Amino acid sequence: MAVAEQIALWADKLRDLSAEGLHFSGDSYDQERYRAVQDVALAMLALASGRDLESLEPLRGTIFAKFTPLIGGDAAVIDDLGQLLLIQRADNGTWAMPGGALQVGETPAEGILREVLEETGISCQPVALVGIFDIRPSGLTGLHHLYLITLLCRPAEGMGSAMPTHAHEVLDTGWFAEHDLPEDLHFASKRRIREAFRVWKSGGPAFFDTPAGAHDAGSG
Repeated sequence: MAVAEQIALWADKLRDLSAEGLHFSGDSYDQERYRAVQDVALAMLALASGRDLESLEPLRGTIFAKFTPLIGGDAAVIDDLGQLLLIQRADNGTWAMPGGALQVGETPAEGILREVLEETGISCQPVALVGIFDIRPSGLTGLHHLYLITLLCRPAEGMGSAMPTHAHEVLDTGWFAEHDLPEDLHFASKRRIREAFRVWKSGGPAFFDTPAGAHDAGSG
C-alpha cells in the first residue's frame, strides 16, 4: 500500500471514530476531543491528497458527519443471450457496469435500478445478489472507505429504452458477451464482472470479502 493511501485510510478511520463519538456522546469535553480528532483526520487527508486544508473543510459537515463506510452499487444487467450491459464512462473513457452512489431513503435495489435508468435509459429487474465488494482489494484507491453492492439484473419485459437523464456521465453504451468484453474495462470492475457472469451461470453463491487468508465464496 502506498504511503498516501495508508495515510488516507488512517484518516478515514479517525473520521469514522470522531463522527461516531460526536453522534453518541453528550459530554461537552468528549465532544471537544472528538472535534480535535476530526481536525487531525482532515489534516491527514489533506496531506494524503495533496489538497489544501481549506478546500477539505466542507467535508466536516458531510462526509465527516458519517460514521460508517460509504455505500455504492452497480448492476450486472445480462440479457437472455448472455450479453452484459456496459457504459463507457465520460470521466476516463473506460467501460464499466452502470451504477453509482446510493441515496438515503432508497433500498440498494431501488438505488441501483435508478442508476441504470439514469445512465442508460434501460429499465431492468433485480434477479440476485452478485456480491458485496470492498473497493480496496480491487486496487481502486480513494479518500474514503467504500463498499459496492452488485446486483444481477435482467432487462424488464415489455419495457423499451427511454432517454437517459444523466447522459453527460456516459460516452457510449453497449451489450457484450463474456468472451468479447472491451479491452479498456475499468480495472476495478473486472472482478465484479467476473463474479456477475459466475452467478448468472450457476445461480450463486454470492461473493463476499473474507478475512485475509480465507477464501472468498464462489471465487475459488
